[in-house]
Amino acid sequence: MSRKRFLIMIVGGMLVGLAVWLVATQLRDRRDAEQDGRGGKAAPVEVTPIEHGPITLRRTFNGTLEARAEFVVSPKVGGRVERLAVNLADTVKRGQVVAELDDAEYVQAVVQAGADLAVSRANLVEAGNALEIADREFERARTLLERGVASASQFDTVSAERSAKRSQLEIAKAQLARSEALLETAKIRLGYTRVTADWSGGEEERLVAERYIDEGHTVSANTALLLIVELDPITGVIFVTEEDYARLRPGQTVMLSTDAYPGEEFAGVIDRISPVFRQDTRQARVELTVANHGLRLKPGMFIRSTVELARLAEATIVAEQAITSRDDRTGIFVVDEEKGTVSWRPVRVGIREEGRVQIEGEGLAGRAVSLGHQLIEDGSAVIIAEGGKDPARQGAGSR
Repeated sequence: MSRKRFLIMIVGGMLVGLAVWLVATQLRDRRDAEQDGRGGKAAPVEVTPIEHGPITLRRTFNGTLEARAEFVVSPKVGGRVERLAVNLADTVKRGQVVAELDDAEYVQAVVQAGADLAVSRANLVEAGNALEIADREFERARTLLERGVASASQFDTVSAERSAKRSQLEIAKAQLARSEALLETAKIRLGYTRVTADWSGGEEERLVAERYIDEGHTVSANTALLLIVELDPITGVIFVTEEDYARLRPGQTVMLSTDAYPGEEFAGVIDRISPVFRQDTRQARVELTVANHGLRLKPGMFIRSTVELARLAEATIVAEQAITSRDDRTGIFVVDEEKGTVSWRPVRVGIREEGRVQIEGEGLAGRAVSLGHQLIEDGSAVIIAEGGKDPARQGAGSR
């Protein structure tokens, strides 16, 4: 039993020794790997060139299309719709008759107003004749009074009668004017039974976007019959946040795309910018004017609008992969080609464009590390990996 126990102790000791050796080997390998990146051994990295040239800041906003102008056709009088002259998607000219209402009642009103006018004219003639007779009686009574034949009371009676006839003539004139006005009103209301599309401003032709009623329906005054819209140009509507609001201005060019026409772009300009932000979304409404020759774009379509917010003709540019941070500072590692080392350069980041970044700082020339930042520090030796893809050139080729 003691010999067996002795053998077990020997085997156990050998196993413990082997475990210690394995742990020591792993620690040594890890220390050697760290020294390879931070010490005397060069760390493998990929690089990208630091370029100089133009760069543009663009933003893409989602939005929708709206009609440039909308005109709701509605009658000014009520009645039964006898005819609709247009239908959905029809072209309408300014002033065109688009609907007709039953006009029998309004025709009768015109006839009645005309008869009333004739009566008023006859009353005016009668009042004029009566005044002439009263004038002659007045002159005769005055002559008799001067001769002493008629008394003063008789003259006063004739004078009062004359004044009454003159008042009746004025009343007849007023009644005639009123009858003429009523006839004109009746004619105007009769004209309202022919409903026209009389919009103001814009183009001479528009399209019917909605038809709300059919022939035979009885409508009241101001009931919507049709919706007529102007589609060329068409209006695009987007909403922007405070971050981009200050960079927008009327007249800026906008390129639009829509799912209806994949791969095709439409040019537009910023027309109006709202002076206020919506409280619920903290965004401001921006309206775009988009040429729509051929009327291919329709209200309600979803759009993506790309706006050029800023552009620099000459800037220092590096691939976005080169940007890194050390001690809460943003910068890049610039390669010293002669020494085979890298230098840390703090930078200020500006415009970003499709994987390219504008940077500002000192000593920004040559090439910068784009892959392998975790293996290096300021002054580290590096080995530039051969055959690695240049992120900046790859991004430029894809544009």
